[in-house]
Amino acid sequence: MSTDLRGRTALVTGSTDGIGVAIARGLAAAGARLVVSGRNAQRGEKVAAAIAESGGAAEFVRADLADSADVRRLAAEAQRIAGGPLDILVNNAAMLLDPTPTAEVAEETIDRALAVNVRAVFLLTGLLAPPMADRGRGAIVNLGSISGLFGSSGSALYSTTKAAIHSLTKSWAAEYGPSGVRVNAVAPGPTTTEKVQAMADYLAPLIAGLPSRRPSTPEEVAAAVLFLAGDAASNIHGAILSVDGGRAAI
Repeated sequence: MSTDLRGRTALVTGSTDGIGVAIARGLAAAGARLVVSGRNAQRGEKVAAAIAESGGAAEFVRADLADSADVRRLAAEAQRIAGGPLDILVNNAAMLLDPTPTAEVAEETIDRALAVNVRAVFLLTGLLAPPMADRGRGAIVNLGSISGLFGSSGSALYSTTKAAIHSLTKSWAAEYGPSGVRVNAVAPGPTTTEKVQAMADYLAPLIAGLPSRRPSTPEEVAAAVLFLAGDAASNIHGAILSVDGGRAAI
């Protein structure tokens, strides 16, 4: 079953590189109008232009999600572009952290990780989900992680932020589902992005133990997001869909 998102507008945070770009391209290929967002204007404009060159529609809105004022501005701009409530929100942006012992994590790192990975997601959803609910339909897909499902030495802060996303997904499914807004999450495992490949030595033992024996591609993660955003997932609420080569199953 193909996903048809024509006539819908989607905001994908952190869509200037990595998994976010693949998600934006996948949604655009399905017919959605994209609001591309990230901190790097050059990369963002490039992503939006590439979508347009492929026959899609996209606009870039620069935002630093560590700044609450920027989060509010992004929400307002996205709804302006949509001409009303958004149809799809993908909370993808996150601060990926190098493995670090808890005692060595700087306080400013804690603050920024919580701001980007949790507070911004909370604020954006609080700003954009109620208009969806008032209209009676919408889809929100949060990007969690297998790090939020399992303990891992050196990953306390990142794992905490992703476990929070999983919990918020379930709470928001209960809060907004009765009004027609579906809230779900995708939990990627190791994925072939530049940032993750820089941690190849750290992740090698994990990958070697996966049933698939390989990391996921950004496109495989994007396919899961596309499914949850589309009508084929019309009665799926509060799910955490792992795209992790089988790690969550063993």
